[in-house]
This record gives sequence, C-alpha cells and structure tokens, in this order.
Amino acid sequence: MNPNAQAVDSVIEARWVVPVEPRRSVLADHAVVITNGRIVAVLPKADARVQYNPRHHVTLADHALIPGLINLHTHAAMTLMRGLADDLALMDWLNHHIWPIEMRQVSEDFVYDGSRLACAEMLRGGVTCFSDMYFFPRATARAALEARMRAVLGLIVIEFPSAYASDAQDYLNKGLALRDELRSEPSLGFCFAPHAPYTVSDKSLGQIATYAAELELPVHMHIHETRDEIEQSLTSHGVRPLQRLNRLGLLGPGLIAVHAIHLDSSEIDLLARHGCHVAHCPSSNLKLASGIAPVSELLAAKVNIGVGTDGAASNNRLDLLAEIRLAALLAKGASGDATALPAWQALELATLGSARALGLDDIIGTITAGKCADITAVNLSAIELAPCYDPLSHLVYAAGREHVSHVWINGELMLDNGTLTTIDMREVQARAALWHDRIKPS
Repeated sequence: MNPNAQAVDSVIEARWVVPVEPRRSVLADHAVVITNGRIVAVLPKADARVQYNPRHHVTLADHALIPGLINLHTHAAMTLMRGLADDLALMDWLNHHIWPIEMRQVSEDFVYDGSRLACAEMLRGGVTCFSDMYFFPRATARAALEARMRAVLGLIVIEFPSAYASDAQDYLNKGLALRDELRSEPSLGFCFAPHAPYTVSDKSLGQIATYAAELELPVHMHIHETRDEIEQSLTSHGVRPLQRLNRLGLLGPGLIAVHAIHLDSSEIDLLARHGCHVAHCPSSNLKLASGIAPVSELLAAKVNIGVGTDGAASNNRLDLLAEIRLAALLAKGASGDATALPAWQALELATLGSARALGLDDIIGTITAGKCADITAVNLSAIELAPCYDPLSHLVYAAGREHVSHVWINGELMLDNGTLTTIDMREVQARAALWHDRIKPS
C-alpha cells in the first residue's frame, strides 16, 4: 500500500470501462474511483492502485462498466398488469381493459407495490434512473426512495376522474403540492405529465405550459403514437397534435415527446428547431402495432433521443438492454441503412440521451469525473458471449439483462453479483401475488 495514496471510498476495476463520452471510447483495464457518491477519476487500474487507497476495492476481470441505464419513459406501477390484456390495438387495450381495471384497482397501495416490483426489475437490468408517468406519484416516490433509485416523477394530468384526482385542476394541484413537498430529495426530480393530446384540454395544456415555464420543469407526454390520434386531432382541433401543442406554447427544450412515431418531415423539423426530445419505446410501439418511430430521420435532424420501456402492461418487460438492441435493429431495417444507429450510439441514447432529455446530463449519463457514480457492470464472460472482439457491440447486440451483475447509484452498491441490496424480493413477490388474485379476470 502506498502511504501517500489518497483515501477514497471505492475503486472499481474492470476489463473494460465504456464511459459513453468521448463517443465510441472503450478503456481497457481501467478503474473508476469513487468518493462521497461522485466519480473522482477514470484511469488505468495500475495507476489507480498507486494513487488511491480505497475502503472498498472491487475487481471485475470479465466485465464492462457502463453508465447506469436511464429509462426515459415508463409507468412503473403497471408491472402489476403485466400480460393482463395482450395482442390488442392501443385504444381497444386502453378503453376496454386497462382503464376499467385502473378505475377499480388503482390506489396508493397498488402504485407502491407495483413500483417496488418495477424498481427491483429495473435494478436487476442495470437501470439506475427512471422517468415515470402514473397516478399517485407520491407512492412511486416512496418506492424509489426506499430502493434508493433515482426517479423523475411525472405529475400526471388527465381530464377524467380517478381514485387519485377528480378533474384536471385537481391533478395539477396535487402534483404541484407533491413537488413542493419532495423537492429537497436529491434523488427525485419532477416533470409535468399530461397524458396525451387526446385526453387533455387546451385549457389544461395552457396551464401546464405556464407552470412549466415558471418552474423550469420538463413536460413528458405521449405524442403522435397512433394514426387515429392524429385523425382525431384534425377532426377536433383542425390541426395535427404537434401543431396544436406548438400553438399552445408547449414546444421547447423541456418537451419530452413520448413515442413520436407518426411524424412528417415538417414535424421533425419543428421538434429540432424547438430543441425538443423524443422518448423512443420500440417494443411497446411494435406490440401495440402503433408503428416504428423515424429514428434515423430524427437523429439526422439533431433531435435528442432517449430510450424508454413504456409500462410492463404494454411491453411486457422493463428491460432497457433489450430496448437498445431493438432500437438499433429497427433503425437499420426501417432506413435500409446498416450503418444507422450503430452500437455505440444505441448505448448513448439509453444513457446520455435520456439524461439530456431530463436535464440531468450534468450529473449522470456518462462515467466522467465529477458526475454521480451511477454505474452498471455487465459480465461478458458467459459462453453465449464468447468470443468478445468488441465490448460495445456485445453490450448492444449480444448481452442481456441476465448478464448485469452489479449496479451502483451514488456509489452505493444496489445489486451485488445479482443480489438486490435494498429490496426484499420475497416480500415484493408476495405482494404481487396478492394483486394478481385481486385483479385476475373471472
């Protein structure tokens, strides 16, 4: 031990470190140095052994370290409806299955138990931060805080009543009160979450635009998910949804357009000119037959894209590694260009791209000195991953969430060689079983 070495909390050595920035970079035989929840340095492991004296020394000889994955769009509590109503079109699925069940079942307890289940699933898949949109966001906050995950809570707004709120103004009031109550929690963020253009009025959207500007909060909204949505907008408002949102002052660098599938070239240009972001949810888009988002065109226009899973009711997995693989393949297939969305860029979308959309890229999204130590380790030694010529390629095209071995958030170990450290899986599964029996159709 070097008596002159700097004392730090942890040093994590790995076969590869994939910091995301600089782009395409893969650092062989490097170490990440952490203290007080922040990354102090990223350097060759031989140098780290000389310069630092850690309280915890982790050696991962066959692993790649990547930034913690960021799920840009999900409905965490809907894990309790996983597989409940499959193989249906979106509006049939919503109107005849999901919304009726939500009216009967959704409560604080439902959202808390479902969100805990989601946190467990996401942590096991390398996700360290998620952006949520659902009823009873206080219950989601409670689950995230107990799991010690990073979360951005959507302050949902919708015109119809629920067990959570009576009308759009009630949703807004409750959301703003929650933000005021929990704004000092360092691991929580907030955004306005109007459900969709077809479920929120001009009056409510105008209020949201005003509040979002005053409070500097993002707006997270399903947009241009289906052709029916666009036809309905043309009939009811005389313009397509994005034009309506532009007219109401909602387009800007705070807008996260979820799905954004059915876009024409002028709408892609509109998103680009206003600095909007897109949350790409490829599995859900395909499963509901909504379509394929024009990812290549959006990237060519320099629209920032992040990746989300959507909810487990429409995916049916909260598996971000699966999403980035599918995103890369769809971009190639839809464009006819095999070079579209290469592996390095697909990983960037689920880390730095999502962080940018949430306004968190100054603290997470890359393995960079000064940022929070949100890190995921992927074991690339499995037989199905041999041989490994390019770890970046393997992370996107070959590895899966089953290969995630360790997860740190703010330098704290949340997943230790596949075992959760902050969540009692037996209790979570028992609660899920109770909800299954309560919800199961007769």
